[in-house]
Amino acid sequence: MTQPRLLGGRYELDGIVGRGGMAEVFRARDIRLDRVVAVKTLRDDLARDQTFQARFRREAQSAASLNHPSIVAVYDTGEDSSGPSHVPYIVMEYVDGRTLRDLLRDDRRLLPERALEITDGVLRALDYSHRAGIVHRDIKPGNVMLTRNGEVKVMDFGIARAVSDAQATMTQTAQVIGTAQYLSPEQARGERVDARSDLYSTGCLLYELLTGRPPFLGDSPVAIAYQHVRENPVPPSRLDPEIPAWADSIVLRAMAKDPAQRYQSAADMRTDIQRALSGVPVAAVRQPGYTTTERMGPSTAMAGGPTRNIPGYQYGPQEERYRGGGGGGRRTWLIWAAVALLVVAALGGVSYYFFAGSSGGTAVPQVNGLTVQQATAQIKAAGLVPKVMQQSSASVGKGIVISTNPPNGNKVPAGTVVTVNVSSGPAKIKVADVRGMQAAAAQNALSQFNVKQEVDSTSSKPAGTVVRQSPAPGTLALPGSTVFIWVSGGGTQVPDVRNLPVASAQQVLQGDGFSAQVVTADGPPGTLPGMVWNQTPSPGTSVPSGTAVKIYVQPASSPTTPPPTTPPPTATPSPTAT
Repeated sequence: MTQPRLLGGRYELDGIVGRGGMAEVFRARDIRLDRVVAVKTLRDDLARDQTFQARFRREAQSAASLNHPSIVAVYDTGEDSSGPSHVPYIVMEYVDGRTLRDLLRDDRRLLPERALEITDGVLRALDYSHRAGIVHRDIKPGNVMLTRNGEVKVMDFGIARAVSDAQATMTQTAQVIGTAQYLSPEQARGERVDARSDLYSTGCLLYELLTGRPPFLGDSPVAIAYQHVRENPVPPSRLDPEIPAWADSIVLRAMAKDPAQRYQSAADMRTDIQRALSGVPVAAVRQPGYTTTERMGPSTAMAGGPTRNIPGYQYGPQEERYRGGGGGGRRTWLIWAAVALLVVAALGGVSYYFFAGSSGGTAVPQVNGLTVQQATAQIKAAGLVPKVMQQSSASVGKGIVISTNPPNGNKVPAGTVVTVNVSSGPAKIKVADVRGMQAAAAQNALSQFNVKQEVDSTSSKPAGTVVRQSPAPGTLALPGSTVFIWVSGGGTQVPDVRNLPVASAQQVLQGDGFSAQVVTADGPPGTLPGMVWNQTPSPGTSVPSGTAVKIYVQPASSPTTPPPTTPPPTATPSPTAT
């Protein structure tokens, strides 16, 4: 019988449960704690490459710093030296469930409400990681798991894939990280990314959960990446009329080409999803480049009448959250309801055409890129009412107009309120706590800042460990601002000055950056006066530079009374009276 492979003398590998671009994942048993875990190892053919080893370790460091219910937990890391090369491994929480990729392969398209629930779980994980300064960069169905209880778990934080996987990852030479079908435009261009890139990928994920296919298809990763940069996705409702308008709004805002037009944080996107699930109109608005006809279809392009709330979704058994057979009565009811809505839409559209649209309306002025004063003046001159809203942006200068709602060029009735989104500058983000991390992990956690690294020669902590930082952890700071970290130099080894004269010992210690504290005390028999016979700390100990080293010195011999050279005089007897 074959002996199971044992990693680190603790993890007994059972069998492979997954393969990725540069790693393999095993089901394993922790024999020390008697629990099932998942062990990810770098592939043997890549283990000799220092670049891949560094990326793998970076993933371990990033993931280990995150502790959240929606993120697969990391328990331990190590290296296996049983083979010809050292193979790093990561020990993780074993998730009993399936990836969304497996679910989609089974053609299990989800009801819109369930798709939003899953996306909300992904956003919970991203909100936590973004606050910790970590951008995932590879959100896709294969990196999201559903447990048997329906809980969402996000995997592979901090990973930088450089080899093609089953979903056609971009090549390393293009300096692009992430799977092509879920790349943000800035990733496809090889530019630096921030948290909003993850939100674009999450929009692609939601698109596929709703429609059963990615937003862009092509014969090669390059062809798909080109579409991410240049083409607008077909609104989900055009592929499936049962998909509601609010789902279109959320997806298309998350997938805006310009990061400034997207949700600015995972929390913002979650808020809109919660509004949709509660039956409240979402805050997402139509993105530039999409007409009403494109978004809603020609039959509802001129829909009129009052807005009505969508009732909250009531869930039944787990399997009822998926679209499938049965439910014929419900589908028939939906068809008749749709017909009724189309009639109302048509009547409303005709009324609008005769009473409001015949004059063509007033075009919203092109004010993007202008100052807020210039923009409001032009909007007022057009007979419209400007409403200024502040919005953070890393790419548009403070006080400059980012966009309007309705968008520039749209024709609207006179007196319409036009929301003017004005940049308030980059949003401040929290400085992560990197104390105790290795320098490389700290640099990764602070990737949105300009990190300056200094060596602290007074620290005795292991070399490369961050011992302090400025600004303090939790401080709100602008992206790109400077954060200082001080890294331990590992301390200095105390030299051996035993059996040296005290003056020589003092010179040696001072030459190595220490001070000497002389203690006079008797040493072992035979120790010569003035010689160092012991020291504290012991030789070879690593301590901060400048530490006082006690040296114990044998005292000089004390003088004794010399013996007498002549005998003392004897007493003379006194005379006796006769």
